[in-house]
Amino acid sequence: MQGYNVIAVFSPDRRETLMCKRVKDPYKGLYNMVGGKIEKGENGLDAAYRELYEETGITREDIKLVHLMDFSYPLDDCYVEVYAGRLKQNVTVRDEKNPLLWMTLDKNFFDMSLFAGEGNIGHIMEHIKIHSSEIFEQE
Repeated sequence: MQGYNVIAVFSPDRRETLMCKRVKDPYKGLYNMVGGKIEKGENGLDAAYRELYEETGITREDIKLVHLMDFSYPLDDCYVEVYAGRLKQNVTVRDEKNPLLWMTLDKNFFDMSLFAGEGNIGHIMEHIKIHSSEIFEQE
């Protein structure tokens, strides 16, 4: 079963989240959280930090990630690990493949005409609200 991760990155003031705009399928043209594949034998958290660095330039020193939830898709033979964290300070991000942008949190993250993942981004964002003390009160 192939593993993937998605990472919800928040600005230091928690007013914005980092999104990428997909340039290819699946979800071409839609906004998504950053993330990627978990390599065989790789620890999930290590994979999240690796993908975050590869796609954005954000390092382990810039953010502490919290493992929020997992999605399992037996019919697609894959699973997705979800991580979230707030940047410790402002950083300059760099695009790898998909253009990156900071998005304010007043969006409807359930809007499937704008966001990838069949509503999962909205679901993730709602769970981040529920668990904000565990995610953001880590310093």
